[in-house]
Amino acid sequence: MITSRLTIISAFALLITACGNKQSVSLTTVKAERGELTETVTATGTIESVTQVDVGTQVTGIIDKLYADYNSVVSKGELIAEIEKTLLESDLRSAEANVESARLTYEYNLTNYNRDKALHDKQLISDYEFQTTTKDLDVSKAAYDKAKADRVRAAKNLNYAEIYSPIDGIVISREVEVGQTVVSNMTVANIYTIADLDNMQVIGNVDEADIGQVKVGQSVTFSVDAYPDELFEGNVTQVRLNPTTESNVVTYEVVVNAPNPEHKLIPGLTANLTIYVMREQDVLLLPTKVFTFEPRDTENAKNLPQATDNIPAIGDNQKLIWVVDGNRLVPTAVTTGASNGIKTEITSGIADGAVVAEDYEMAALPAAAPDNERSPFAPQPPGRNKKK
Repeated sequence: MITSRLTIISAFALLITACGNKQSVSLTTVKAERGELTETVTATGTIESVTQVDVGTQVTGIIDKLYADYNSVVSKGELIAEIEKTLLESDLRSAEANVESARLTYEYNLTNYNRDKALHDKQLISDYEFQTTTKDLDVSKAAYDKAKADRVRAAKNLNYAEIYSPIDGIVISREVEVGQTVVSNMTVANIYTIADLDNMQVIGNVDEADIGQVKVGQSVTFSVDAYPDELFEGNVTQVRLNPTTESNVVTYEVVVNAPNPEHKLIPGLTANLTIYVMREQDVLLLPTKVFTFEPRDTENAKNLPQATDNIPAIGDNQKLIWVVDGNRLVPTAVTTGASNGIKTEITSGIADGAVVAEDYEMAALPAAAPDNERSPFAPQPPGRNKKK
């Protein structure tokens, strides 16, 4: 009980002391300075190659030679693989033989047709015999045309045994080994994946709350974990309107171009995007807080600038600020531009370097020196004023 009583008395004494403290007031100011005004949207995305091609074969066969491997730099039209050609060359020779056979049959039937036509015109043979000759000619002509088409297909299939790179790029994937059989059915059997690493792009996922601010052409900076100290730059090239919903979160894909001359960016890297939905450079700026400042009379305020009464009229897109001019606070109307909520662009009304009032700052004055009187509530030191 004695301890609790002492605690209460001490707290009461501190409260009395605190209530007696005074505060000093000072004016905080800012300078109107030129700088960059930005507003950004953040997102994450994945690095992709703008041009990425799966290279395959349209014929069935055994891989005979591979001229490229992982990370091989290839040029457009460069031979990168071959399929064993024995069967394909045999198919071509067979097709050429069929063409020759069909040609001979067609020419024989054409000769018969010309002869029978002359006889039929003189009514030396019946209509039935002439019709049979005509039919044989038409059938042999169709067979000849088919044989020539088969030869074209066989020659093309032989050409398909040699596989060339369709683009300039780097091999990022190899799907087969020498000796492996590739089968061409309804889909092309994939052998390589080649990507153009000179021109990359980032597919970013932007939240539905921010997508309305993102426009084509806006500048973007992004980083990847592979190079944490390096910042890459690009621009928004496409805003895709097809939404993606995952865990009740709706996002939209935004495509950002990413030039990659040093080939540091590779497909699959995760990118942290900063999209500049507003970026004004070399503009006169003030903190938005200055527009809420109001002069006031405060106790213990010494040597503070005093407000003048000539408040100007405020027009459209204008706001009132208080400019510090010596010992005066001069109300000034300024025209404002873009704002990101923290800073606002000033387009006219003040010059660079103008000092503007921002707020009042309170600070406690030093406590007065204690006198010799003791509070009657404070405990007495032992051995004093004891009654006998």
